[in-house]
Amino acid sequence: MLKGILEGAILIIIGQGETYGYALHEALNRLGFGDIPEGTIYPLLLKMQRNNQIVGVRHPSTTGPDRKYYHLSATGEQDAIAFSRQWQQLAAAMDQLTEGSEPREDED
Repeated sequence: MLKGILEGAILIIIGQGETYGYALHEALNRLGFGDIPEGTIYPLLLKMQRNNQIVGVRHPSTTGPDRKYYHLSATGEQDAIAFSRQWQQLAAAMDQLTEGSEPREDED
């Protein structure tokens, strides 16, 4: 299930400010997504770049080689908004389900 929401989470994080792959990995970990392998994040960033959701720009680093920083494209901004709406709808439905506020059909 995590893989299904990871792309949306990445869009939202990048939408909060330009970031690079390792910082993104650390943010996901800090937010409670667990220790997601970097081998999962980087291919997803490449896919998102091919889909014109994000744009990567190289910037010099004071601690080593240049880093590729990502920001959202117009498509990525729209996709992040759509994901947030879908997530809110899903979260509300799951809240109803887990709280038992909706009667089951087999109950009379």
